[in-house]
Amino acid sequence: MRIGLTGGASSTDKIVKQAQRAEADGFSSLWYASSVAGDPLAALTVAGRETSTIELGTAVLQTYPCHPLLQANRVAAVAEAMGRPGITVGLGPSHGSLVEDVYGLSYERPGLNTEEYVEIITALLRGEDVAMQGREWRVASAGRMVSVVHRVPVLLSAMSPRMLRVAGELADGTVLWMASAQVIESRIAPAIRAAAAAAGRPEPRIVAGLPVAVHDDVDEARAAVAATSGVYAGMPNYQRIIGAGGAAHPEDVAIFGNEESVRVQLQGLLDAGATDVWAAVTPVGPDPRASAGRTRALLRELASTDA
Repeated sequence: MRIGLTGGASSTDKIVKQAQRAEADGFSSLWYASSVAGDPLAALTVAGRETSTIELGTAVLQTYPCHPLLQANRVAAVAEAMGRPGITVGLGPSHGSLVEDVYGLSYERPGLNTEEYVEIITALLRGEDVAMQGREWRVASAGRMVSVVHRVPVLLSAMSPRMLRVAGELADGTVLWMASAQVIESRIAPAIRAAAAAAGRPEPRIVAGLPVAVHDDVDEARAAVAATSGVYAGMPNYQRIIGAGGAAHPEDVAIFGNEESVRVQLQGLLDAGATDVWAAVTPVGPDPRASAGRTRALLRELASTDA
């Protein structure tokens, strides 16, 4: 299995050590939220220089507060500084409450805003000049974009029909959070694959991110996920993706149970159409370190085999 973990720690030095350990343990990727270390691209650059093969991705960078030309230059600079392929930029429009209440920007047309953004940034990262006068974004990039020395894949946080079309037509796939196997199989995989095929694009990646805990007491595991993931229950975007799978709360879509149960559930994500698993290890019980170690041990085993 291609299994990645959540990236992030309290300092750049710790993030580097985390990346080195994840690579040594055979994990395929680490995924960094937009708030990691103030800006994940800085720590990700250092971690990329101190590792060799592990993919380092953002899940996700917010589109609204950063112009796509600036964003493209930022990630191209990271790719050059890393000195190797391995950065993947996951993007998303974030949430209306954050964009409007914190940044003071309009969230009136997130679908159109994101489509124009992805159209611009993917072209720039392919080395193309872009001159575009859109309704949401305008750019004249000639002479203002650095060279992209290593290919930078772009993934889009997507669930709506429009976003899935954009992810298939323009991006390299989607990075998901809180999407169950049922939602991936019934809604996400068919739509994004159809869009990619219609555009003559390669098979898209579908990175499925969920809380994961190997623990024998299912009720205790549910409570731990509820305690650590409750913030998502109050966000409309996550409410929709959770509800689309017939669930009501984050703990309803999380993966937990004993080793065999978790193994089956992870395989279920791949059977539903996911290409990668992003496991957010969730400690359970009175000994968080031992709990996380048990979960990581199973994930490490799966990542090193063809299970």
